[in-house]
Amino acid sequence: MEPVLYITVPCYNEEEVLPETSRRLSEKLEGLISAGRISENSRVLFVNDGSSDGTWDIIAKLHSENRLIDGIGLSRNRGHQNALLAGISESAKRADAIISMDADLQDDINAVDKMLDKFSEGCEVVYGVRSSREKDSGFKRGTARLFYKFMSMMGAEMVYDHADYRLLSKRAAEALEGFGEVNLFLRGIIPLIGFKSDKVYYERGERFAGKSKYPLKKMIAFALDGITSFSVKPLRIICGVGCLMAIISLGFLIKAIVDHYTGNAEIGWPSLMCSIWFIGGVQTICIGVIGEYIGKIYGETKHRPRFIIDKKLIHHDDSSE
Repeated sequence: MEPVLYITVPCYNEEEVLPETSRRLSEKLEGLISAGRISENSRVLFVNDGSSDGTWDIIAKLHSENRLIDGIGLSRNRGHQNALLAGISESAKRADAIISMDADLQDDINAVDKMLDKFSEGCEVVYGVRSSREKDSGFKRGTARLFYKFMSMMGAEMVYDHADYRLLSKRAAEALEGFGEVNLFLRGIIPLIGFKSDKVYYERGERFAGKSKYPLKKMIAFALDGITSFSVKPLRIICGVGCLMAIISLGFLIKAIVDHYTGNAEIGWPSLMCSIWFIGGVQTICIGVIGEYIGKIYGETKHRPRFIIDKKLIHHDDSSE
């Protein structure tokens, strides 16, 4: 029996690209259904993440015109990771396999075929991995490489050059729901599931239309979320820095005593000021890192819902709940 495939696509202010995205994804599903590779109950599920433009109206129109298009709308903007999780959770109710991808058409849709090949071979998690970063700027390539290496140093198990283009089996998606943290970093969480996995490689293209929803500020915030969500090593580094500073201070104290008794003491205003500013800066950074962890703990203890689904547009079939 052919598996039911859902392609879940989080959307935030994507009115410019949605018509083309839906057309290409519908054609992909129709081709796979015709080839007997997936069930005719397969769907594209668009997740509206509290968009302020006409994204939801377009999803509703596409749903009314195309039996392959479903949609859900979150009650407010909850961020890319929460919208992605909402789509995966909703899809897992009806699908045997769920593929997540962004709406901007940068991910190669033809990699879906390779993911299904891996799924048919028994893989329950299939990562879409970029074959190269030649199209990225030098700055973006460098920062991406630095991020993955740093995350590895921090102990996070991540797939290099993998974003959120992946296939999950129904079992893997249900296992993912067991991770209850509010501060989501799916690229780090999914490898923790531990089921049989593999990779497919693809060439990432340019954004079809519209503007990127991940400017530098959001990318930095996303990276910090990933680091502080998956490792306590920054806290250990702070402890190490504190010990090092104590040793250095002790060394300066000994030098000051020796200089006093040998008559080499001088007024050291510049060195004193530099020391004060340096130590103050280190302390401020350390307090900031600790504060980041405390803030995350505060958010987790509230147990607030990660998302609330406000609207649903679902074509029901025999596989529906």
